[in-house]
Amino acid sequence: MARVYVAGTPVETADAATVLDAIRASGRELPTLCHDDRLVPRGSCRICLVAADRRAVAACTTPVHDGMMIDPGDPVARAAARGTLELIVSELPARALGIPPERSELVRVCASVGVERGAFTGAVHTRGTDDSHPYIGVDRDLCIACGRCVAMCADVQGTFALELAGRGFDTVVTAGDGGAWAQSPCVSCGGCVDSCPTGALYDKHAVGRTATATTTTTCGYCGVGCALDVHTDAAGIVAVTPTHHAPVNRGHACVKGRFAHGFVTSGDRLTQPLLRAAGRGSPLRPATWEEALAYIARELTRVRDTHGGDAIGMICSARATNEENYLAQKIARTVLRTNNIDNCSRLCHAPTAAGLTASFGFAGGTNSFDDLDRADCILVAGANPTEAHPVVGSRIVHRVHAGARLVVVDPRRTELADLADVHLRGVPGSNVAVFNALARLLLDSGQVDHDYLRDRTTGLDELTALLADYSAERVAAVAGVPASALADAARLFGSARHPVILYGLGITEHAHGTDGVRTLANLALLRGTVGTADGCGVLPLRGQNNVQGASDMGALPDVLPGYQRLADPAVRERFSRGWGVPIPERPGLRIPAMFGAALDGGLRALYVIGEDLVSSDPDAGHVRAALAACELVISQDVFLSRTAELADVVLPAASFLEKDGTFVNFDRRFQRVRPALDPPGGVRTDFDILRAVAAALGADPGCPTPAAALDECARLTPAFGGISHDRLDRVGPLHWPCPDPGHPGTPVLHLDRFATADGRAALAARPYLPPGEEPDAEYPFVLVTGRRLAHYNTGSMTRRTPNAELLAGETLDIATDDAAALGVAAGDPVEIRSRRGRMVLPARPTDEVAPGQVFTAFHFPQAPTNELTSRSADEVTDCPEYKVTAVTLRSFTEERK
Repeated sequence: MARVYVAGTPVETADAATVLDAIRASGRELPTLCHDDRLVPRGSCRICLVAADRRAVAACTTPVHDGMMIDPGDPVARAAARGTLELIVSELPARALGIPPERSELVRVCASVGVERGAFTGAVHTRGTDDSHPYIGVDRDLCIACGRCVAMCADVQGTFALELAGRGFDTVVTAGDGGAWAQSPCVSCGGCVDSCPTGALYDKHAVGRTATATTTTTCGYCGVGCALDVHTDAAGIVAVTPTHHAPVNRGHACVKGRFAHGFVTSGDRLTQPLLRAAGRGSPLRPATWEEALAYIARELTRVRDTHGGDAIGMICSARATNEENYLAQKIARTVLRTNNIDNCSRLCHAPTAAGLTASFGFAGGTNSFDDLDRADCILVAGANPTEAHPVVGSRIVHRVHAGARLVVVDPRRTELADLADVHLRGVPGSNVAVFNALARLLLDSGQVDHDYLRDRTTGLDELTALLADYSAERVAAVAGVPASALADAARLFGSARHPVILYGLGITEHAHGTDGVRTLANLALLRGTVGTADGCGVLPLRGQNNVQGASDMGALPDVLPGYQRLADPAVRERFSRGWGVPIPERPGLRIPAMFGAALDGGLRALYVIGEDLVSSDPDAGHVRAALAACELVISQDVFLSRTAELADVVLPAASFLEKDGTFVNFDRRFQRVRPALDPPGGVRTDFDILRAVAAALGADPGCPTPAAALDECARLTPAFGGISHDRLDRVGPLHWPCPDPGHPGTPVLHLDRFATADGRAALAARPYLPPGEEPDAEYPFVLVTGRRLAHYNTGSMTRRTPNAELLAGETLDIATDDAAALGVAAGDPVEIRSRRGRMVLPARPTDEVAPGQVFTAFHFPQAPTNELTSRSADEVTDCPEYKVTAVTLRSFTEERK
């Protein structure tokens, strides 16, 4: 610590502090223009000139030293700063100082210094504007070449799309080659807009509006858990900006979180219940809430009382809050009398829960996202975070540019694969073989922690015996990866002091997804990086905003909240006492089994919350048949989805921007969700809908508010015992386990012992097995599915925003050589057919996919990708094999000729 004196007042600062830090610590404000707390100080604008030890210095870049004397009001320094500001202003058009202060830091600085116009005369910028981008407006005449936007794009986002071009008076920010902003490499994260001090870069949709309130909440898109400030006026959302000092995103966001909020005012939002009371042949018609609830209560009671509670299934939502998922599974168990409860983690990260539990004892990532900051080798497996989890992707890029080594395991050549030291481009479905080869190489080279393995793990002998069959040469033949690349990857991972593993759906969505997770976990255990103070561990990248929390809350058929086993009589007894109703003993059905039971006549009613099963589940024809077989289908959603179109009752639900509660992000942090808007008239939150349904069934589920629901969950769940809305509001996000109100939370798991029965981590000796479906002569290509940057999941939110201008439709990514062999060029229609269905998409020839493989996403109804995907599933969890579907392609080129 250093003691400095600011205007004679002693101030304690950190040794690495700057003069600006010291002035702020004294309670004073000092104007700046080129400074942004998220960036390395630049010291270029000189607006923060002060006297330090009787010398004029730039406060933002000058380090303090013990005993330093700082005079923020030194007349010489401040006069120089004022002159600099007047010079800057004199080069700008008059409109620069007419921008509302909330949109222009320059206007605020001028007001604080007392500058009303430039004191100099001369040329004024006339460089024009760029309105090409759907979100970002560019007024080049207001650019002061401060460089903040360039630094945000390079140092925080990691895209390097912006630069300062020109010299002297003509210096201005440009994107790409200086052409239209919309055609540049810009990824629309909005960091440049958020940092620009003059309004040269601005949010087009906020122009002419003044926010009267700001609500801090958690993003409702992917599972990173970015904190957002939602700025509103009487008409709704003015703008959304990343919360600058949030622990997860640190003032950063992506195009979805930052800009894609227009769906809340979409004209096709559901605003009243719909009912098909005259039978399946009749159309859905508007109904009152009272009518819809009465119908639901009558039909659910009929099914339950006639066929038993197990004739009903409930699918909870990874988009809903923890409190809503807790209440849903409680109502299912106590009112409907069934454990037929599941959520969409079944379709993505069920193998994560099973695999990490088997290896470590907990169904969550082992470390905090913060630990990425010290990682010196990053292994990214089956994930494309620069598109699917952009804030994580940006941090990875930042670490790599800071010197960390990068290994990517992915069949596609993604942005991170291009950046990687080693890209292991195995054929889809070969993950287990690749990870076993890496494990063998680590053991053979002695790059393992023998003491850790002896003291903290089991299963090494069995694993070693299995790995005898997994030489790099043999796996090279199986996976199509050069043996030398495997050796290079093992060397980088094995020689790192702080290696970290991040993985995604390219590991889990396979017929052997749980084996993929376990064999990937083996690599971390062999290196001794899980459950240690200097380890960086294993982090699964969760796909949806609350896919971790939905499972944490017990929205699963065989566990109660906190992954407490339903089969444990003591657990059932505790919940039965807490809820005042004995809960069913028999484990319920998983989602795929629900569909099978519906077709067999065993499941007669299905209650679906916030999921579009027809779009997101595999083999959509099978899903539609299952829904048709049910006597009652209830869909609770924001829009009339393809699933809702087939339902008997549709209930209009609120979006995340209209809710109160919590989410849990990918590194186990409970974070607050706060309503920035009231739901539209006629719309209710999922929480209020569930309470109303319970009341219509003649039950009182308790939990009158979301806060009360989390309090009740905490009382019954030791891992969440110290978590409440009140505490989160006071101290911020908390990692579970957090067993009591005095506990700080647990960013790093397993420091003392693993959560397994014997306290040791379990190495897994799992052999490579082929995927559930392989290409053959009739279906020679492999279809891999994934996501695109501009859109999210089934696209129900992003397609109703200007993100649709950034990406208007889906394509079929196909290897350039394969496209040439088929005779198709970019944009030509191609039929993709599997054993289950077909669709037609425009071709996008690219070397991002390997020959024999094709790639597409499922964001658009015009691209019903899951008509094609199979019901092959992970043998442990029933997670579908979305990443390997055998297809054939047909070109229409010759027919057109």
